[in-house]
Amino acid sequence: MHQMREYTREALVQRLSAAIRNVPDFPKPGIVFKDITPILADAELFGLMTQALAAPYADAAITHVAAVEARGFILGAPVAQALGAAFIPVRKPGKLPAATVRESYTLEYGTDALEVHADAFTAGSRVLVVDDVLATGGTAAAACRLVERAGGTIVGVTVLMELGFLGGRAALGAQRTDTLLLY
Repeated sequence: MHQMREYTREALVQRLSAAIRNVPDFPKPGIVFKDITPILADAELFGLMTQALAAPYADAAITHVAAVEARGFILGAPVAQALGAAFIPVRKPGKLPAATVRESYTLEYGTDALEVHADAFTAGSRVLVVDDVLATGGTAAAACRLVERAGGTIVGVTVLMELGFLGGRAALGAQRTDTLLLY
């Protein structure tokens, strides 16, 4: 197994920030996409990032990690393992095979929806929502509402990056939200 070095939080944030690739005009002109694949391609950095996302919740008795499709899955599954918690995929409509609970939310131009299996959470489930980025907050807020409608209790939201200039925290209200990188 790969041995990871220890870093201070500040040093880790610097390494993560340096590894993110800015892709201009993706997916459309005027957008600068923050590509996390260089982090994922570095086994040590990926592991350190996962540990840092899980660390604030190590003593929070998390029972389930709910992660939003698709990049959230990549981060959420190892966070769930680090916390000794179950992993619950939060998917776009029509992707889950059993009975689901659905939460619709508004986008800049239209609406979208998220689903989880109806039996994903049991009474007393303590849930951490994980995603790669917090932008306007619509997806994270919808994921939190969905988890609560499905019977879970939200303990917090953790993301790799927050695009602070888009004001996404406001959509989450007083919900505890942790992020490693703030843009």
